[in-house]
Amino acid sequence: MSQALTTLDLQGALPLVARGKVRDLYEVDEKTLLFVATDRISAYDVIMENGVPGKGVLLTLCTQTWFKILSEAIPSLRTHFLTLDLPSQIPESLRPTLQNRSMQVRKLRILPIEAIVRGYITGSAWKEYQKSGTVHGIPIPAGLKESEAFPNGPIYTPSTKAEQGEHDENIHPDQATAIVGEPYASAIATLAVQLYKAAHAYALERGVIIADTKFEFGVDEATNEVVLADEVLTPDSSRFWPKDSYEVGRGQSSFDKQYLRDWLVREGLKGKNGVKMSEDVAQKTAEKYTEAWEKITGGN
Repeated sequence: MSQALTTLDLQGALPLVARGKVRDLYEVDEKTLLFVATDRISAYDVIMENGVPGKGVLLTLCTQTWFKILSEAIPSLRTHFLTLDLPSQIPESLRPTLQNRSMQVRKLRILPIEAIVRGYITGSAWKEYQKSGTVHGIPIPAGLKESEAFPNGPIYTPSTKAEQGEHDENIHPDQATAIVGEPYASAIATLAVQLYKAAHAYALERGVIIADTKFEFGVDEATNEVVLADEVLTPDSSRFWPKDSYEVGRGQSSFDKQYLRDWLVREGLKGKNGVKMSEDVAQKTAEKYTEAWEKITGGN
């Protein structure tokens, strides 16, 4: 198993802007950022001590592919993606490491909410529904079974965007409006559902159900337009189920970090810091990510 890249040193080539759970962001110039996806992996808002080899490259290529698919499906869509080419400031010695795990993107004012869209009732939504008949405070028809599709189509269920080490909080769409204001809140809600529907249809034809996913959006200060940002529809930000084994009324196997989450719960390590994955868990997680990528995109 190859070595996972969990820490980066650009040797002063570009100034570091921020370090996220997975990505390190650097400033290329006043209008451009370099997003570098490491092989770090987090679960239950905690970063594991070791990473998943090759994960950053897979996430970056997956995101680039989805930007293309979604832009063709929704011609009016604007994204922050510019190129996979590395900026000229990157020294030759670092280029093999950074190529295909880095993308240059437009600098935006990022809106401080996660735009989650759920097509099926599972995870935290299922737990809330069992208790109160709601999802993110939204009343949902009675009688749904676990993993069932929402009867009136996918729903927009935002969350707050927490600082690293903190937990995102599920909120009602009205609270999202209070946080980001109009017209942004309405634009995000509409666009997020539109993106989910296009992606769901594309993946379903290839044997994958996208149960839910989260998008991030920014505002282009020059035009005031809402722009799709960050990563999209990766196994980090989405719940992918194999279509051929999908069955209502139970939890589903999935092509994402659910394997890692299940291991953490089983070992009593959920939410604990300083956890190192076993070699087997890191390998199996890598295989799940790769399988999703190959099914949806053909690995191109």
